[in-house]
Amino acid sequence: MIINSLLDNDLYKLTMMQGVLHQFPWAEVEYEFKCRDEGIDFTPVAEQIQAEINHLCNLRFEKKELDYLRTLRFMKEDFIQFLRLFQLNKDFVCISTDNNKFSLKITGPWLHTILFEVPILAIVNEVYFQDIRPAPDFETGKEKLYQKINLVKESNKENLEFRFTDFGTRRRFSRVWQGQIIQILKKELPENLIGTSNVYFAMEYGLIPIGTMAHEWIMAAQALGPKLANSQKFALEHWAQEYRGDLGIALSDTMGFDAFLKDFDMYFAKLFDGCRQDSGDPLEWGDRLIEHYKKLKVDSRSKIAVFSDGLSFPRALEIDRYFKGRIIPSFGIGTNLTNDIVGDPVQIVIKMTKCQGAPVAKISDSPGKQMCKDEQYLDYLKSVFS
Repeated sequence: MIINSLLDNDLYKLTMMQGVLHQFPWAEVEYEFKCRDEGIDFTPVAEQIQAEINHLCNLRFEKKELDYLRTLRFMKEDFIQFLRLFQLNKDFVCISTDNNKFSLKITGPWLHTILFEVPILAIVNEVYFQDIRPAPDFETGKEKLYQKINLVKESNKENLEFRFTDFGTRRRFSRVWQGQIIQILKKELPENLIGTSNVYFAMEYGLIPIGTMAHEWIMAAQALGPKLANSQKFALEHWAQEYRGDLGIALSDTMGFDAFLKDFDMYFAKLFDGCRQDSGDPLEWGDRLIEHYKKLKVDSRSKIAVFSDGLSFPRALEIDRYFKGRIIPSFGIGTNLTNDIVGDPVQIVIKMTKCQGAPVAKISDSPGKQMCKDEQYLDYLKSVFS
């Protein structure tokens, strides 16, 4: 089976889950699956996907996994005790192939559904590539990987101090392939590889698990906060209350970067270690963030800028050179790292669409990244944050 550990997930799902347990355990949510590519049909593998999800829902956290989580200073004991009893429920996931159209929805308590997203995406991706796409050429995949490694080694001669994290779980070619890549990177680029977002591989290979929050934390605040216009501040404030200085990277594009900068005042600028860019032009984003810090009289050279939007290694190195000495660049590289093996990967996502029965949405800085079926609500959201 594809998923054999509940730690085979991104860290930010667990960090958000802890925040949900402590602050919003009553919240009800809905997520929907979407493929951004036209003409991709998952109906032939729907039964296999369902079987894999059924297996996922039989898993429990093992003692050694809980003991590992205890070594992370921001994981609290009451949350770990909750995980000791935790099990995913397959009844919260509904797969349909009506009219030969694949759909997948996740509906239920936020606390009990938040861990579904990443493993289900990994399942869909791996089943699709195993059963529909041609057999991969792993030797070619390794050649591509070593081209990236050699590129980074060359950059090290520039004293660039390039640092990156594996962000590739959700769209990886396979679990085994991701594990092989991480082992090779750890051996070949020990000074450049910061860690991995995948908690299981971090535990297995002695790496740092990396992650803070995802868009859903800020999106849910649209329904959970007292006022829509202040929902982004509400989300950031509650994150700070939960982690008290740990995990201090703020996600900047949920409501669009303009709205983020309006909310990211001196209090948040000094409170958070930095920000993450996940849509829009990275050079423009970084320049504007540095200028924002300058206006607030905050030294941008002490702050972290995490870039994570569809990066390749040449693009990441270009960004790193551009910002050297002005801010601390860091990079989360996903699909280009773990699925650069069989031609074009599929662009699949699972996004929260409702919270407490009300629509929620993301206003992205990149076309095609918005996901909201309620156009009237999306228009209203844009008007509030414009």
